[in-house]
Amino acid sequence: MNLGLAGKACVVNGGSRGIGLATARMLCEEKAKVLLVARGEEGLRAAAEECPGSEWLALDATDPDAGERIVSECERRFGSFDVLVNNSGTSSVTPLEDLTDDDWEEQWRLNVMGPMRLMRAVAPRMAERGFGRIVNVVSSSGKRPTGTNMAYSVGKAAQLSLSRAFADLYASKGVLVNAVAPGPVSTDLWMGEGGMLDQLAKLRGVSREEALEAQSSRVPINRYATEDEIASVIVFLCSERASYVAGAAWSVDGGTVQVII
Repeated sequence: MNLGLAGKACVVNGGSRGIGLATARMLCEEKAKVLLVARGEEGLRAAAEECPGSEWLALDATDPDAGERIVSECERRFGSFDVLVNNSGTSSVTPLEDLTDDDWEEQWRLNVMGPMRLMRAVAPRMAERGFGRIVNVVSSSGKRPTGTNMAYSVGKAAQLSLSRAFADLYASKGVLVNAVAPGPVSTDLWMGEGGMLDQLAKLRGVSREEALEAQSSRVPINRYATEDEIASVIVFLCSERASYVAGAAWSVDGGTVQVII
């Protein structure tokens, strides 16, 4: 299927690893022009090697001027700005009593202020051209909060609301804003040494294998997602084929959140 992404100028924020990198690879396979954005130069250089033809920009997306800087760089390098994927973020296994004010504020910066500034900068420019796609990568825990990290869940719920608000404002101008809500994914954040799986095992006093089995059993499909499974949905929403999807919050969680919206 031709997704109509050839030549489109795409920014993937949080594109140096995990879901963001998988998304960038697929966009490059569709012949899109891709700018990878993340904080670390080393990770970006490695990611660019996996995405032939892509470029990169080392920048903290939570900086107050990040939106304007990213738009400026994308337009300078590619001549336009057609697609934005907001994917940066992180979490940890932290019970409510251990969450500090700084933890809450960090999640607000990562999930609300950072994406908001990028959308606020790019959406009007997309509207002027009459075309744009914005996909915010949220989380199933934004739909159904968990006690694993309440600050993360609340931040992702706010990001869902932010996506819907921008969608309502810009859909009639050809700019389609949507969200993708993954459940557990086999990325380094979950599966890496010292990652969330190890943190869960330590918190519950069980082995890593027991923690994985317990978590997987909560997913009707009975396993974690792969990065590519999430990226495939993101890339579709970035495409011409998703021309009648706006304001959606698509669950890509193996059936974890058992609601019909």
